[in-house]
Amino acid sequence: VQLQASGGGEVQAGGSLRLSCAASGITFSTYIMGWYRQAPGEQRELVATIHSNARITNYADSVKGRFTISRDNAKATVCLQMNSLKPEDTAVYYCTAKRSTRFDWAHWGQGTQVTVSS
Repeated sequence: VQLQASGGGEVQAGGSLRLSCAASGITFSTYIMGWYRQAPGEQRELVATIHSNARITNYADSVKGRFTISRDNAKATVCLQMNSLKPEDTAVYYCTAKRSTRFDWAHWGQGTQVTVSS
């Protein structure tokens, strides 16, 4: 199983970035996908999730209205569109996957750094 995240970088506050995660080795269309982030010295935080049929999404309160998670089952990719970025969004962002809400996150990507400067 491989989850390959990309799209991170450095941007000024108020700017936008789009993260992508390409999955292989799983039946992507049957998995719940998510994005976590971890800032230095902080615990890993769940940012957003999207169910297999893309009809159910959930967001951390800190990103609601600014971030949008989406998926393309045909391409086995999940994206996180991040707008109105703030310095506190600075973190390493990880793509993750699980089969069901009853299970823990089973697969993790390598992370991509997002840095927002003020």
